[in-house]
Amino acid sequence: MNGTQDTTGTDPAVIVVGSGPTGLLLAGDLAAAGVPVTLLEKRPHEISNLSRALVLHARTLEQLDARGLADELEAKGKTLDRLRLFGRLEVGLDKLPSRYNHLLVLPQYEVERVLERRAIAAGVDFRYESEVTGLAQDADGVTLEVRGPGGESSQCRAAYVVGADGLHSPVRKAIGLPFPGKSAIRSLVLADVKLAEKPASVLTVNAAGDAFAFIAPFADGYYRVIGWNRAHNVPDSEPLDLEEVKEITRLALGRDYGMHDARWMSRFHSDERQAPAYRVGRVFLAGDAAHVHTPAGAQGMNTGLQDAANLSWKLVDAVNGRAPQGLLDTYQSERHPIGKAVLRSSGGIVRLAMVKRPWSRAGRAVLASLIGALSPVRDKAIGRITGIGYRYPAPKGAHRLTGRRAPDVALKEGRLYEALREGRFVLITPQGEECDAGRAVAAQWASGRRTTVLVRPDGYVAWAADDADAGEVRAALANHSAQLH
Repeated sequence: MNGTQDTTGTDPAVIVVGSGPTGLLLAGDLAAAGVPVTLLEKRPHEISNLSRALVLHARTLEQLDARGLADELEAKGKTLDRLRLFGRLEVGLDKLPSRYNHLLVLPQYEVERVLERRAIAAGVDFRYESEVTGLAQDADGVTLEVRGPGGESSQCRAAYVVGADGLHSPVRKAIGLPFPGKSAIRSLVLADVKLAEKPASVLTVNAAGDAFAFIAPFADGYYRVIGWNRAHNVPDSEPLDLEEVKEITRLALGRDYGMHDARWMSRFHSDERQAPAYRVGRVFLAGDAAHVHTPAGAQGMNTGLQDAANLSWKLVDAVNGRAPQGLLDTYQSERHPIGKAVLRSSGGIVRLAMVKRPWSRAGRAVLASLIGALSPVRDKAIGRITGIGYRYPAPKGAHRLTGRRAPDVALKEGRLYEALREGRFVLITPQGEECDAGRAVAAQWASGRRTTVLVRPDGYVAWAADDADAGEVRAALANHSAQLH
């Protein structure tokens, strides 16, 4: 698809900058809700198979299920119900309280293809070879300076702008936000290769001595290899050959699986950085523009997609005049702490995996044993990595479910994440209790449960009450009336 130009003379309500997974999901959500949205992308139209992300976790799969996309993606990838950390620690995912009690090994480009198709069908206005060079905002909107395919300059204006434009985000720079942090790992190597020997596991990962290596399959017979040799830190510009990749793999895994026919190799470094704010006025940051971290735990693409799921419905309500005071600010209060937690957990995994001194390795072994033996510790660690363990802040005195992720519960008709595909709140009431749900989707429990629950479009509980009477339900709906009526 070629970049399209606006011939209507009208401004979009939202401009999304960046056509990676985060930007595609966000733009698709907005357009599916009827919000006019333009997506600007600096690159020509192409979905590269050189992207680094390879894993979708349970919470992300639930969000994709709420958009009717998870089953298709599951069919394209390979599932894994066990995750190995630190060599000896293996944690099972099969007991996760999720329909997706596994991780899905699937290259980022496959995710992008599905999300792009959805965005096109929903009516997103794509403009490729369009680079943001400046930004100004006022009380009514945001004006972007854009350099087009031929080098010509033009302006685009919208009520809101979202920068999903990566590590070097021009949007973040234009609004003057710093990106504090540091380079956590230098001279990582990546290669797409064929293997003479097939690894025993879908994901092969280990750290030994100074070396770390990770191997995962593509659907076309190639494998992605990521490696690091702490003893050989060189600039990203240093040439890389297959023999170096094989050597790192042998050091970390004990063998190189007969690597051959490399179609691509690259050297890069991994940063740990986070913007202090995800919102400045009418401009928002999401995905790598807001936070970057090490590849450990495979949480990067997942965190960005969950940013998009959190922000999209709030922007829909803001554009349509339904957002209550402070709703857009909750994007910062809900997602920034999670971005910070992901930086800590991914960095912690790398540091534990690569400890060098004998006593540090002994301490890691003890920690691994404790995590494996203590269910609460293990479950918390798995909940953080898979995303299902996070919750959002709730008002003081709120029901214990408020702010928590809503699991895919059975309803009298269907299941919750099928109901969420309408992009609206879902009100779940006990069987036999009918009420006017306003703009929310009305549903009833399949069981005899007496809790009444109002679920947000992103699958988190907005309000809940046990044995609620009709007046309590009406009051709760009234509190959310800006969004529900």
